[in-house]
Parts: sequence; C-alpha cells; structure tokens
Amino acid sequence: MDHSMPIYVISVAAELADMHPQTLRQYDRLGLVTPSRARGRARRYSQKDVSTLREIQRLSQEGVSLEGIRRILELENQVSALRSRVEELSTELASRRMYSDPSRVFAAGLAGDVVTLARGQRPRPRSQALVVWTPERAHNAR
Repeated sequence: MDHSMPIYVISVAAELADMHPQTLRQYDRLGLVTPSRARGRARRYSQKDVSTLREIQRLSQEGVSLEGIRRILELENQVSALRSRVEELSTELASRRMYSDPSRVFAAGLAGDVVTLARGQRPRPRSQALVVWTPERAHNAR
C-alpha cells in the first residue's frame, strides 16, 4: 500500500489519529498537515498524514507549542530530503567510479590548467605541474 495515497475522509482520519475533525481542520489551516483535496474541496488524508497527526499529538502532549511542532516537522522534512539527495549522489558517485579509468593521472599546472596524463608519463616541462592526482581506486589498486 502506498502510504502517501490520499484515501481517508476527515472523519476517518480524525478517528484514526484519535482527534476531533475540527482539530484536523485547524492543523490544515496552520500548515502542519496539508491533506489532498478531492472534488468539492473535501480533504483526503493519507496514512502518512495520519502518522504525522499522531506525531503532532505526541509532541503536543509533551508540551511543545504548535509553532515548535511546525518547525520540528519542517526540519524533519529537510532531513528526509537531504538523505534522499545524499543517497542519489552516492549512487551517482559509485556509478562514476565503476566506469572511471583507473590509469588516468591528473596534473595541475601553475596557471591552473589541468591535464590528463597516462600512467608513468611525466608532465611536460612547460606545464610545471605542482600537483599530481590519481583516482582513489587506482591508488588503492597498486
């Protein structure tokens, strides 16, 4: 089951979250939980929305203000988005490493130019390389 699919009407979502429907409307107005809208502007809540409502209720019972709860939820969403991005970038990096040529060597000259050298090749005297770098995998393979 897709936890983000909007399937519950407000009365069912309120019952599942053990709240009054008016509380759900207030949280919608405050932007704490934003359900989908069906025809006629009727709210439709997902299982994820119900879980968020329960988390709001828990934090509220612990004494956190609604503004504090809004900020906590916002930060949790940012963390989730950043984790997804890190995973995406890690996958891309792993893919690039898999296809990179381990025999490549890079040299940076005084003017900031970067050249690729074959393994064992020295930079040309005119480039006066300051830094020589090899991909990590090639370095570890030696």
